[in-house]
Amino acid sequence: MQERIANEIEHGRFLAQHGAGEIWNWEGPAGKLRWARRVKMLSNHIRSGMTVLELGCGTGYFTRELARYGADIVAVDVSPELLEIARANCSAPNVRYEIQNACALSCRGAVFDSVVGSSVLHHLEINEALREIYRVLKSGGTIYFTEPNMLNPQIAIQKNIPWVKRKLGDSPDETAFFRWPLRRLLEETGFRHVRIDAFDFLHPKTPLPLLNTLRALGLFLENVPVISDFGGSLYIRAIK
Repeated sequence: MQERIANEIEHGRFLAQHGAGEIWNWEGPAGKLRWARRVKMLSNHIRSGMTVLELGCGTGYFTRELARYGADIVAVDVSPELLEIARANCSAPNVRYEIQNACALSCRGAVFDSVVGSSVLHHLEINEALREIYRVLKSGGTIYFTEPNMLNPQIAIQKNIPWVKRKLGDSPDETAFFRWPLRRLLEETGFRHVRIDAFDFLHPKTPLPLLNTLRALGLFLENVPVISDFGGSLYIRAIK
């Protein structure tokens, strides 16, 4: 566990130095579309008066958008370098930043109405992380996450071949999820009404001239049985 945390802190330092947005593929035309879609997925349920925990806030790409809904946001990350950038990107009065290990949160139990995050769970010891998420959620609280789908061939190569992982800027311990084992794990942790859907066939490096065509094709494929299971990402929702 401690080695994994140390690796993630070092990875955060690398991201801060080399441009997290570029490495995460949020900056190109296709990347911005993918980011905007995830913003909606993670924030559509948020309302003023809620208390929301954002795990793995990184440089605040999503924090800034979550804050617009008026909820009190506690945004946590293990990387002090990334949190420094996040504070500069979003200093809204309803956002509080904290250095936290998502597998051992310092807050008391049953304090959050929702826990959300983009591409964070696959960096964590998932069993410990889900238990902590469950602990800090209020009864009836919700989770919303988007994570890489191991059934997607590109994701499987990227997460399992070390030199590819290094070339693409991944941390050494991160992985991806198969939908069915993750569903079972969520249910074993105590979550109910678990929903996990595969989505996203739009590659972040899609050239601008092809963007609209391939975006439309991707949305079509998400509704084709069997093929839809191979989307690049998973949309995860559940209730405590």
